[in-house]
Amino acid sequence: MASHPGEMDSPHLPVLYQTIITALRPKSTGRYIDGTLGAGGHSAGILTESTPDGEVLGLDLDPQALAIAREKLAAFGKRAHLVQASYTTMKAEAANLGWETVDGIILDFGVSSMQLDTPERGFSFIHDGPLDMRFTPQASLSAADLVNSSPEAELADLIFRYGEERLSRKIARAIVVHRPINTTKELADLILKYIGKRERIHPATRTFQALRIAVNGELESIETVLPLAVSLLRSPDPKSGKPGGRLAVISFHSLEDRLVKEYFRRESTDCLCPPRQPVCTCGHQASLIEVNRKPIEASQEEMQANSRARSAKLRVAEKK
Repeated sequence: MASHPGEMDSPHLPVLYQTIITALRPKSTGRYIDGTLGAGGHSAGILTESTPDGEVLGLDLDPQALAIAREKLAAFGKRAHLVQASYTTMKAEAANLGWETVDGIILDFGVSSMQLDTPERGFSFIHDGPLDMRFTPQASLSAADLVNSSPEAELADLIFRYGEERLSRKIARAIVVHRPINTTKELADLILKYIGKRERIHPATRTFQALRIAVNGELESIETVLPLAVSLLRSPDPKSGKPGGRLAVISFHSLEDRLVKEYFRRESTDCLCPPRQPVCTCGHQASLIEVNRKPIEASQEEMQANSRARSAKLRVAEKK
């Protein structure tokens, strides 16, 4: 499950839960991958709907999330295969189970409310904690490393590119002048002091987002995982009329959603040659069908019950 800095809700409310279950069409013989397991909410739904024999491979880098998911999914026994791993390794992890293809994959990008609610993880400025932001404690680079070691120009570029923060240069200058900065509160208070309150979100929100994305290589991971996921989806069976497997992706900010949208659009198109070119020379063949060309968003009721759902956008594609 995912969220963004400053939002704190129960980690047991999976975003777009019923929409995801409907999109993936779980069935008893199915095999599914939850590439962003979190607390296991979406996986629990898939396993429930695919009773008695459906299976889920759940992946997450966060040992804290895995511990919670193991407890939540224990009742499903051997039908739930949980591994501490990045979703970029899903093909290898599926092969370890002897799975060549799967019927459905879910990816729920972003940071979980469990991570936000744990001050020592350093994801949120709501509680003071070390400036960390690593999805896995084993990773070498922390947000403090970036903040205290990056040249000013690189820091400004990072905050602008990953946070879409128009005052990135001013923020980077303030950071460099006041280094070292070691806690979330220090950084949030510094940004508030230098750029002030401009809108409903805290002025540090976009900078925290940028640092988290950079620390964990999130956009690069998305670019890596999308073709991997599509290659794992089961192809349709013309003889039986069985449709292809489905990939459901939830994004929480425009950078993520843009990557997913562009990939789905490209891979659902046969020819990628320039429009005026009379003969196709690229040889590209569509591998997907976009189930929804416009992103699916949460209902007003869900947004009121679960603030994490406010910025969630779901895109679903089917193997062609």
